[in-house]
Amino acid sequence: MNASAPAVAQRAFLFDMDGTIVDNMAFHTQSWLAFFERQGHALDADAFFRDTAGRQGHEIIAKYLGEDADHVTLLAEKEVVYRELYGPHLATVAGFDQLIASARQAGVGLVVGTAAPNENIAFTLDGLELRHRFDAIVGAADVERGKPHPDVFLKGAQLAGALPQHCIVFEDAPLGVEAARRAGMRVVVLTTTLPADAFAAFDNIICIAQDFSQLDVEALFASQPAAFAAGTPTT
Repeated sequence: MNASAPAVAQRAFLFDMDGTIVDNMAFHTQSWLAFFERQGHALDADAFFRDTAGRQGHEIIAKYLGEDADHVTLLAEKEVVYRELYGPHLATVAGFDQLIASARQAGVGLVVGTAAPNENIAFTLDGLELRHRFDAIVGAADVERGKPHPDVFLKGAQLAGALPQHCIVFEDAPLGVEAARRAGMRVVVLTTTLPADAFAAFDNIICIAQDFSQLDVEALFASQPAAFAAGTPTT
């Protein structure tokens, strides 16, 4: 977590990291599949993502290798594979830098709320020189329960000094959208990983977009999710 979080922020943006700030979920899936293949498990990529997106790493290890597996050692092995695959492609999703700059000018708090371990947070945020742009960073090590539990977003909002109803979450996975719903927060979905219809069951989505380039800070805070719930998503 970043110790420089402001005492008060009336509004906040909370960003999932993998698949949202960076378009990397295909690389995560590839690395998990390669890792589990070494463990003797041949998994379907689409089914694996549906079952695990937003889960913390130790939960994924337990699901496929059992509760007694040495998840610390095994996760370290998997993350080496991931960083080798994704390192040459590290980049933010289009429009991200412009959006957070506009948000900062508008006095909006900026938070990362991710299921990633500290090593991956450092790999991504430090690799992109983004850490200093955020008021708080909440990862897997900072909460006991991962998504779809709301803990990561509630803790992020608390650190930013914002009430849940004044927060907007940016997510790419249904488990993350559900976590935000349980936290009482509106959501912008990025279709970096899944198509829009994968989120049709949710009533807390205010916008679905391919990237950040067409998003406006004030328009997002003025938006309510009723249009999407009625079957006409905002884009």
